[in-house]
Amino acid sequence: MKLPGRRWEDRARVALVALLLAAASCSGSADRPGPPSGLEKIDHMIVIMQENRSFDNYFGTFPGADGIPMTPQGVPKVCIPNSRLGTCLRPFHDPDDLNMGGPHDFRDAIADIHNGRMDAYVDQAYNEPLGLLNGTKGPSGQARARTCAVSPRIPICSRPDLMGWHDAREIPNYWAYAEQFVLQDRLFQPNFGPSEPAHLYLVSGWSARCSDAYDAATCVTELEHPDHESPREQDAVPDYGWADLTYLLHRSGVSWAYYVDPSEDPSCDPTGVFCGPDEDIQGTPSIWNPLPDFVTVRQDGQSGNIRPIEDFYQALDDDTLPSVVWIMPNAANSEHPPSKISDGQAWVTGLINAIGQSDSWNSTAIFLTWDDWGGFYDHVAPPGVRDGLGYGIRVPGVMISPYAKEGYIDHQTLSFDAYLRLMEDRFLNGQRLDPDTDGWWDPRPSVREDEPILGDLLQEFNFSQDPRPAPILPTRPPPRPPSIPGT
Repeated sequence: MKLPGRRWEDRARVALVALLLAAASCSGSADRPGPPSGLEKIDHMIVIMQENRSFDNYFGTFPGADGIPMTPQGVPKVCIPNSRLGTCLRPFHDPDDLNMGGPHDFRDAIADIHNGRMDAYVDQAYNEPLGLLNGTKGPSGQARARTCAVSPRIPICSRPDLMGWHDAREIPNYWAYAEQFVLQDRLFQPNFGPSEPAHLYLVSGWSARCSDAYDAATCVTELEHPDHESPREQDAVPDYGWADLTYLLHRSGVSWAYYVDPSEDPSCDPTGVFCGPDEDIQGTPSIWNPLPDFVTVRQDGQSGNIRPIEDFYQALDDDTLPSVVWIMPNAANSEHPPSKISDGQAWVTGLINAIGQSDSWNSTAIFLTWDDWGGFYDHVAPPGVRDGLGYGIRVPGVMISPYAKEGYIDHQTLSFDAYLRLMEDRFLNGQRLDPDTDGWWDPRPSVREDEPILGDLLQEFNFSQDPRPAPILPTRPPPRPPSIPGT
């Protein structure tokens, strides 16, 4: 019998690990450490992931956070070069509900970071053929780049919105969640590059491309295009042969679900975002929904756990919400340019309101984040990790829970790996996605949950406090006043 995900020479090693795991399970739960003190109060962990925003784009002027360096008068101290005009551009308040952002592939991340200078965002947006103003590599982006090459002084070229910031005027609910609960101001994308690798890291701690998904030895790190088919497709052949978190959850009998917002056409062009002139933006693209392509999910018979969002609301009504939940938007409510910010905020608010009005609220922790920086400006240089594959540029992060500290800004270094670690600590007694111990060999270069610089999300909770009430907010709120001087 062929063992999926394993080289034949590793079978003896895997068999030994399996025997050790079985022996450990026979010794009884009393020998296991159990979750850290207080964490047993959390029965549900929910990750809501939106699209393409940097921390400075949404929270760069949030009081007390590590935001855009400002003078006392509220003028940004930084000015990013625009080499085409021989000038520089300071971050600015952007009141628009629709943004374009900037290019955000692997090479764009390296260029934007610029050896820690964080000063190449504007130039990278015009760097043909890679830098395309709306963050895509389709005809529209190429046309805009050519336009700016000819007419660099028009507003979209001289003042691209990738340098803009939003505040409580545009995203009042996001700011309210941050004010009432926990804002993470050093949450870094786990990888350099675009959406698909970030979503893979979210569920598995690695992004790779496998020439044979049933032989994990053929999986090699890939931070741009790990999937074999186009983002429009998910075929009968799986793409990902390494272990993901659901493998450990299933083995331990822990319930999980991955909720998507489907439509008849789940992604209407190769990027999953931009559509043709006669098509609407709709559906959850497969690049934001990788679990159906994992060998582990198919082998465990867990493909049915990828469900439409209607099932999430039904689970709240029925009090059957799984222990581990991921929720992905469709393209229209994702906040991915050119989707409207207000539509994304309304979608997220509706989700959080539903949780808050359910019986699950008092035992839930919600982690709201964005998958990558989308080419938007951020001033903080990401730290390196041992495997050399990240971290990437900062993204916003908010933790919402009845046991969250109130108005707390978490300055720890975090990444999506911290979500995996907290889930493992709560539901798996600290078992990691570690090929040396988890019973599924794969050649991942490191165990990201054990990264020395990774912070501990437990610091965001106060389990001695009475459960706090849920934040029930209007899905279409009025704007609030800004919170910085001089605006």
